Amino acid sequence: MTIQRVLVVDDDSLSREFLTEAVRSLGYSVESVNNGERALEHARREEFDLVLTDLRMPGMSGVDLVREFHRNFPDVATVLITAHGTVETAVEAMKNGAREFLVKPVTPETLEVVLKRIAHTERLERENEYLKAEMGAEHSPEILADSIQMKELLRTADRVASSKGTVLITGESGTGKERVAHYIHNKSPRRNGSFIRVNCAALSEQLLESELFGHERGAFTGAHKRRKGRFELATGGTLLLDEIGEISPALQTKLLRVLEEEEFERVGGSSTLKVDVRVIATTNRDLPTEVEAGRFRSDLYYRLHVLPIHVEPLRDRQQDIIPLARHFAEFYSHQNGIEVPHFTESALQRLTTWSWPGNVRELENAIHRAVVLLEADTIEPAHLLFESGPTRTTDTPKFTLVTDKGTYIGAISSSSPLANRPLADIEREAILCTLEATRGNKTEAARRLGVTARTLSNKMKLWRELGLVA
Repeated sequence: MTIQRVLVVDDDSLSREFLTEAVRSLGYSVESVNNGERALEHARREEFDLVLTDLRMPGMSGVDLVREFHRNFPDVATVLITAHGTVETAVEAMKNGAREFLVKPVTPETLEVVLKRIAHTERLERENEYLKAEMGAEHSPEILADSIQMKELLRTADRVASSKGTVLITGESGTGKERVAHYIHNKSPRRNGSFIRVNCAALSEQLLESELFGHERGAFTGAHKRRKGRFELATGGTLLLDEIGEISPALQTKLLRVLEEEEFERVGGSSTLKVDVRVIATTNRDLPTEVEAGRFRSDLYYRLHVLPIHVEPLRDRQQDIIPLARHFAEFYSHQNGIEVPHFTESALQRLTTWSWPGNVRELENAIHRAVVLLEADTIEPAHLLFESGPTRTTDTPKFTLVTDKGTYIGAISSSSPLANRPLADIEREAILCTLEATRGNKTEAARRLGVTARTLSNKMKLWRELGLVA
């Protein structure tokens, strides 16, 4: 949690002014009100991270206010302040959701300690939630660098680690890009901060936007409470955007703003939040080709491509294969409580002569499988079962295309120019080609495409804004 906005609640004007100035002197944005009812009204209109409230006030007491915030705004931390401190009052305040209980007079030094402690505690809680969600993820090995390529990569990683500049790590799937990102984080001045990862390819556009930026209660169906996003979780640390090439044009625009301005709004929110995060992105796509094809923003690409690192495929760094294989054999042997096996020379030869289309991930899976199924203490070539890659087929096509009007189009072929292309690209091409055929007549083009002219105009407007149509 990063505390940015504080609400002071106290019916005594002198005490309220003192607390307000003390909080402002610590660098926080602060507002003040003189009773609990107004505090709740403010919280419904604006966003606060922390509330400092007096205990004894006319009408709603401080304890009642803490209870209301805990019920309606659970992400807002509350601190109860009183000149009449007792153990019973402190216990009641904590039971109702207060983070801290302070006794007057409160000094600016005490406030600073308390605010930092609350921010630290909530950050650890958020990290714990994130780590619980990430548990069970695929094992990610340490970086073993016996090859010249990997030794040079680590030297480059050491040099870029001290910078805050964005790092773009490229390479085929399974080469260990995430491990390189973690290595950079651990070598950086942010090593004591969070290392937060989000898989951009695994989520829909709406879910990914919520994961990155968080959302407010009621922002969409199912948003029952405010949720902080990965950018907030990673404040002071590193955010890994895994497979950055998969995000939509609309999200590319929002991501560019965060990288350039270091600020964003939650989904459904209006308050602008500042963020201090070091971003590392990975991709297995050829982003310059994606830029040329209009699928990736050129300005975002250059913003990401500040400190580029390329991870070579495993087949091009033969010296790493055997050390990695032995590492995986040791790891999975310990995990399964069995003796670590050794490899025969013929098994090692089989490892070094395979092309490893799946890279380090494929090697890990092969060794894991061998260790689990092994009945002796030696790994032979027969224990190494490699996955064969996809093969072409000459079978008769399984589908034919018939329109809803019964018109027969023909057999579906895997060699069609429509195959293996994103639906968004196909839609854009169909609309542009139809407009060309109708000489720019949107009404006629819309009729042929089976959409309204307004839908067509809106799509063209959006594509022009995103730079996808000249």
